[in-house]
Amino acid sequence: MATRHITYQTQGTCSKMIDVTCDADDRIQQVFFLGGCNGNLQGIAQLVRGQKIDDVIPRINGIRCGTKGTSCPDQLCRALEALKQQPLVEE
Repeated sequence: MATRHITYQTQGTCSKMIDVTCDADDRIQQVFFLGGCNGNLQGIAQLVRGQKIDDVIPRINGIRCGTKGTSCPDQLCRALEALKQQPLVEE
């Protein structure tokens, strides 16, 4: 099966990194966050699993955390946008 993968360095959030894999149809297969609010981020990862990237991005784009200009969901959106640009790799 062909997949895309990215390890995305976050900016402006408690989480430090997001690791995301999707399939050739741009369906999210797995999401892992490093750092941040563990329970909430596990929940977000479970909610987006199996969803199409283009369905998730409009839902989480621009979410803010307190007075920060971004949030972990917003950074996931940035990671997903970058993931779409990655080449497919056959496993």
